[in-house]
Parts: sequence; structure tokens; C-alpha cells
Amino acid sequence: MKIKLTGSNGYIGQLISTDLVKKGHAVSGINRDTLYGPSSNLQEELRNTDVVINLAGAPILQRWTKKNKETIYNSRVVTTHNLVKAIIELPESERPGKVISASAIGIYKPGNRHTEESTNFDEGFVGEVVKDWEQELSALPQNVQTVIFRLGIVFGKEAKTVKNMLLPFKLGLGGKIGSGKQAFPFIHEQDVVNAFVWATETLETSDTFNLIAPETISNKEFTRYFARQVNRPAFFTIPAFVLKLVFGKAASLLTQSPEVSSKKLQKAGFQFEYPTIKTTLQDIIVKSRKV
Repeated sequence: MKIKLTGSNGYIGQLISTDLVKKGHAVSGINRDTLYGPSSNLQEELRNTDVVINLAGAPILQRWTKKNKETIYNSRVVTTHNLVKAIIELPESERPGKVISASAIGIYKPGNRHTEESTNFDEGFVGEVVKDWEQELSALPQNVQTVIFRLGIVFGKEAKTVKNMLLPFKLGLGGKIGSGKQAFPFIHEQDVVNAFVWATETLETSDTFNLIAPETISNKEFTRYFARQVNRPAFFTIPAFVLKLVFGKAASLLTQSPEVSSKKLQKAGFQFEYPTIKTTLQDIIVKSRKV
């Protein structure tokens, strides 16, 4: 199949692209200038493409200054709007048959349990971004299959989440965040790749899925497992106010989180390779030691 990716130079984009190429697909990226440029140029990129995978988006864990918020919003919502507009403007016979887009569990209100049918959405900045992001995709023509994956925290050898935590934990300085009672929805990078490949090659219906591991854990439980994997104690607590000093309002991403179910994805036929935090960290930490 001929596949086009936005965000192809990003961490997840590179993993998905590599896997699809190994499976014999023709994969190429759509650069940032084209995404923000004239619709006619974007149409040429998309013409006669089989599948579009939409992964564009600036890092959200940064201080939410006015400028950064604009970048976070535009990199997701405006780029998706432009993508959808270009697809609509193509002749029906030349449109992509399928669009698979990343989204985020940040759409859900923290402190509650959610399935994909939940409408109890976050009312802050993150919720606004994700709702508008998905709303743009709803304008796609009905004959274009649309799949949305709401991602949780992605764990991988090269993931910033893991890199930022390894050193303090190895020094025995790791610890839970705040009370540690908040949910900790996670997903192994390979399961992210597998899900996008599965949606590309196998899934035949439009749908929205929570892309997080089946196991439900708290931040405190995650801390215990992580410390165990690096053979260090984790007695410390990182106070919420310290994170707020570093990240401002964005600290809420670390101190609050929704509890999310992925049962719908499993019922649709997807099988997780790393369904638990134990299997996820065992794989990731071992790989990290080899670097």
C-alpha cells in the first residue's frame, strides 16, 4: 500500500514507518511546510494514497505560555484541519481510503474511569485541544475510513519519559508523584506500532479506540515496579508544587490522570504484546541497559 505520514520524523512516527516498510509498504512523510502550506500542494501529496497516518503534534509537557499553547494547538488542530480539507477537495476516486489519527486520553476528565463512550471530558486546555483535534476528523467524507487512537503514556527505550526517569531512579532518588493515587495509563511503544499497523492492514471499519495497556495501575504502583526493575529503593515523593514550579499548569498532566479502559480495542481483535507494567518495564529497562 501507498502510505503517507504526518509527524514521520517524530519518535513514534519513525517506529511506525520502519515497521510498515519492513512489511513491504511504500511509506513517505508529509513535511511541516506542506501541512501549513497551500491546499493544492497537500492535495498532490495525498493524491491516490491508500492510507494517511496522522501523528503531527508538538510536545504537550512544557510550560503553557501563550506561545507554547498556540504551537501545541496548531500543530494538532490546524494541521488536521488542513489535512481533512485537502482530502475533501480531491476527486473522490483519488482520495485516501483510510485515515488513522493519533489522539490522546487527555480528552477525558481526570479522576474518573472512562470507556470510548464517555462524554465526561476534561474542561481545561488539554481537553479543548483533543476535542477540537478529533472534531476536525469528523468532517472527513463517509467513504474515507477514519480510525482514532487515544494514546496514554508511551514507554520505549528512546522515550523521553523513560530517559528522564532512569537516572534519578538509579540514584535512589525516584518516587511517586504527589499522593501517587492517580491513575497511570501506559502503553509499550511496540503495542503502539502494532496497533497502527493492525489498523492499516486489518481493520475495516471507522472507530475510536483507547490505546493503553489493559492493566490499570496507579502512579504509586508504577513507581514500585520501576524501582524494582533498576534494583533501587524509591522512598521519595515529588510534591505537586515542585512540578508546578517547573512546568506551570502543565504539571497537571503528571499529578492528575483519567482511568481508561482498552476493552473495546481487544474486542475488536487487537492483541497486546505487553499487557502489564511488569512485562513493559522488563522489556524497556533491559533494552536500555544494552545501550
